[in-house]
Amino acid sequence: MNPSFSQEPLDARDRPARLTVGVVGAGRVGPALAASLRLAGHRPVAVSGVSDASVRRAAALLPDVPLVTPAEVLARAELVLLTVPDDALPGLVEGLAETGAVRPGQLIVHTSGRYGTRVLDPARRAGALPLALHPVMTFTGTSVDVQRLAGCSFGVTAPEELRLAAEALVIEMGGEPEQIAEEARPLYHAALALGANHLVTLVTQSMELLRKAGVGAPDRMLGPLLGAALDNALRSGDAALTGPVARGDAGTVAAHVGELRTHAPQAVAGYLAMARTTADRALASGLLKPESAEDLLGVLSDSAHTLSGPDGRKGLSGPHGPDGRKGLSGQDGQDGQDGQDGPEGSGPGENR
Repeated sequence: MNPSFSQEPLDARDRPARLTVGVVGAGRVGPALAASLRLAGHRPVAVSGVSDASVRRAAALLPDVPLVTPAEVLARAELVLLTVPDDALPGLVEGLAETGAVRPGQLIVHTSGRYGTRVLDPARRAGALPLALHPVMTFTGTSVDVQRLAGCSFGVTAPEELRLAAEALVIEMGGEPEQIAEEARPLYHAALALGANHLVTLVTQSMELLRKAGVGAPDRMLGPLLGAALDNALRSGDAALTGPVARGDAGTVAAHVGELRTHAPQAVAGYLAMARTTADRALASGLLKPESAEDLLGVLSDSAHTLSGPDGRKGLSGPHGPDGRKGLSGQDGQDGQDGQDGPEGSGPGENR
């Protein structure tokens, strides 16, 4: 099979379906991508899923598409989406290849952020055409995901001869392809997890604390603040840092830690870790002056000491400076505080 792809968006009614599409793993991602491909003129023909939630998602997003085994999905489809958890992907590919389910010329696409196309080598040796297309978006498992794919970036890794085909598929789903080298996939995925997955944790934790403080609608309170913070960060990077850590307000930070120890002790470690990283970046960007960081260093050192036990006075991060205290970042500072050369100071720092 030598499929051709058009990068011109056409109404699905104006052309016949060009590829039959199958989904192995009806989680939140696969049915949405298949539904988007259907809008682009392709034809979903089979989906596999085990849990009740998977069956419901497939029925909602891919009505009238039969639920079959993974091997049967491959038997029916020219384009197969492998949308399973990262850790399950290598074993799935090997199993499908070993059982002869993979056909020469078949497009095998996985959506893992962690892997490139090397994980598909067993399928490639069986004659398949391997693609890694990772949508940079969080999914709900509902029809809203199909709409959100418009303008969504996709991390694309593909053999050179399939690069245009991979980009065309992404464009047909309404996305924007971004080429990611095979060896860069783990770092790329770590960056996305840091930015998106951890953001959810921070936001939900913040809402819990606001409820404890008596706020009736923490979502409405946080919405404008977080929206502005995100916009400013995307536009200005570290220059958007604000708050007591960036200002060096050690007393305020100490009060925060005290309140968290009383009302939400499980949040202390995360607060301190983010405060250390924020201080590193604020110092490296010039927002936090070294002389203003002294008291802050003491607060965070004492707090970390309390968490980890009596192992010496700790600084914000990194190796010990010449005075026996740890500096603000990765490299030894001239006075135990210099963070300019640390990993956070050397440049800016990521669905799923």
